[in-house]
Amino acid sequence: TMAANNNYFVDTSAARTLTLPASPTLGDTIVIYDATGTAATNNITIARNGNKINGQTENAIIDVDQSSSIFTYTGSTLGWRFD
Repeated sequence: TMAANNNYFVDTSAARTLTLPASPTLGDTIVIYDATGTAATNNITIARNGNKINGQTENAIIDVDQSSSIFTYTGSTLGWRFD
């Protein structure tokens, strides 16, 4: 499980699953980087841990090589917001 207000450099030499905090606070942020540049082949799954992601009740998938994603907790309506 990830901790709020941290950066995570993910080794995508294999598929990975990272879990968001269960009890986030408004404004919490988490930054995830594809450190090895192979997320398109070995996806990074972001497990929502009971909270919404972009207003959806589904886990997020990062599948773009060399990407960086910023997750910000915006409250219970949208949950974790990211582009």
